[in-house]
Amino acid sequence: MAHVVPRELDLNTCGHDSIVNKLTAVPGLRTSTAFFTFLRANLVVNPSAMSSNANTPMLEPASSQTLPPPSPVPLAAVADGRSPAAAPPLGPVPDDLPPLEIGVLQDEADQVDALNLVADSIAQQRQLASFHAVFHPYPLAALAAALALAFQYSWRARRDVGLALMLHSAVLMTYLLAIRYFTGRYIAVAEALNWDWMVAPDTGDQDVVVGVRYGKTLIGALVLRLEPPAAVAAAAKRRTRSSALRGGKGVIRAWTVMLRYRGKGVGSDLLHEAVKVTREKCGKEATVGFAKEHANSTMVMPGVFNGHFRKNEQRAAKALDKVLGEGMRRKR
Repeated sequence: MAHVVPRELDLNTCGHDSIVNKLTAVPGLRTSTAFFTFLRANLVVNPSAMSSNANTPMLEPASSQTLPPPSPVPLAAVADGRSPAAAPPLGPVPDDLPPLEIGVLQDEADQVDALNLVADSIAQQRQLASFHAVFHPYPLAALAAALALAFQYSWRARRDVGLALMLHSAVLMTYLLAIRYFTGRYIAVAEALNWDWMVAPDTGDQDVVVGVRYGKTLIGALVLRLEPPAAVAAAAKRRTRSSALRGGKGVIRAWTVMLRYRGKGVGSDLLHEAVKVTREKCGKEATVGFAKEHANSTMVMPGVFNGHFRKNEQRAAKALDKVLGEGMRRKR
């Protein structure tokens, strides 16, 4: 077999096309033309052009003054292949958001919406009561005992997997259905709330309804009853309502905000408006407090399961005290 000696290539005297043809003719060097095009382009790169790449070592002196300034174009525009002119500018914040209005509701339809919002808050107590009842220590202890009896009967005695699964599922289902049954009475309490609830039985006067409206949607409601002082309560029917309320107080009988807007300061705005209305009608020194039997005070579960509701009442009282304290500091 003859020994083939490859000839040396003179890259300086040969053109690009001849180099490609000669290299591809050598056995074992089947390389595409694109690779040699790329190789030739890199061999003729000017060192000054390479100095502009931050990730490549500097091949010739350069000063920081020759570096281009940072581009104001967002990275997202560069990644998308858009030119700086095509990058969208940051527009102003839209000013077409619906307004937030708070005040006394005079229209009967608005007052009905507020009453429905209060009824919804009573019905929502069912979910809260169910959640706390499921994880309460007393029901959990009863559940554990029932599951232990089911395990003892189905597995320890009979070694029946199917019976064990059926009994344990039945115990869990009975546990959840029992809690659902006892907490379901909140629905009946919510349905019993009607228009007569907002009318004072002694004077026949209707409670003041304060609402917060976001656009066309009522997102918060507060029912306020203005009570005259005890000394003039008996003679209130023979005097004008405005004069009878002087020296009286405001009693908050309902205070609720739509679920998705809670924790955003809407409830505090309602309390501020209630204090404002009370002191306009009853005097600047009039007191405001929550009614003992407010709309959400009815508890359908035993007292041991209502600890979280009592904590909510304490937080509401603290929120009202904070609003009253802010009013006192403004007077000073």
